[in-house]
Amino acid sequence: MSKKVNRSVAWLFGLIAMFVGILLVSGNATDAKAQTVNDYITQNRIEPVAIQYREGTFSHWIPYENGVGKPEGVVVHETADYNATAENEVTYFNREWPNMQSYVHAFVDNNEIINIHSADYGVWGAGPTANAKYIQVEVCEEHTQDAFARAITNDAYYVAAKLIQYGLPDIPGKTVVSHAQVSRMYHETTHTDPDGYFASMGYNMDQFNDLVGTFYNNLKNYGSVYNNGGSNTNAGSNNNTAANVINVNNSNGDYVPIMALRNDGTFARVTNRALKNNTPWQTDKTKEADGVTYHRVATNEWVASTYVV
Repeated sequence: MSKKVNRSVAWLFGLIAMFVGILLVSGNATDAKAQTVNDYITQNRIEPVAIQYREGTFSHWIPYENGVGKPEGVVVHETADYNATAENEVTYFNREWPNMQSYVHAFVDNNEIINIHSADYGVWGAGPTANAKYIQVEVCEEHTQDAFARAITNDAYYVAAKLIQYGLPDIPGKTVVSHAQVSRMYHETTHTDPDGYFASMGYNMDQFNDLVGTFYNNLKNYGSVYNNGGSNTNAGSNNNTAANVINVNNSNGDYVPIMALRNDGTFARVTNRALKNNTPWQTDKTKEADGVTYHRVATNEWVASTYVV
């Protein structure tokens, strides 16, 4: 065999080897991308932050179609605002909702979960039919893998916690729906969020539903998004137990009374709302007054420990 032939054969084998290498690298990159976000969250044990309850300016207290405190699930939105944080969105919606005729229960980003309207009542975020059925949360846009993973962790935790709070099962497409799914179901809006944003980050609703399901099951079984008994609080969250769910019952009445915290540190009875007997409620902090411990269950709504089963 001539040197020319040897060089040709060597070149051919080199080309084949390079092509196979490209295929292997491309295949590995595709597999990694498909699993990046949820794997990144679980492998790094990313914890959600505590839910902050702040009463917003939305002045309508609208019962769901099944009654006060009876949502049927959660709608997942995204803000479609490239630079806005949860704090920015809260400020904007509290100021502009009368003009926009739009409001949601909570905003989530990589650092915060801010609940601005009691999830016992409906809001204006996804059309009349969905508004009468669902709690609604908006996730802010993030632009790095870590920030996106942390925002998605907070979003999935909020959804799972609300399902547990209201005694709802975790059923993708029924109790957990995107705004895009709502648009297709009821034809009252044309929004397709969060599909486009999720896709831009290599993510989709199926993966989000998987994360919600993991958190939901672990919260119910272990009181933590991971089965390690953790508190689900990051540094700086004032030691609030974000995943704490209490069951309440008034053995001497038809409902459980709730209290509002006054500026002077005392509590006053809330007369136009109450909690249903034998229901679970998420609580993020406690407060002592006159020898009684109160658990916060919504925006300035507290229940005495005497009603905690």
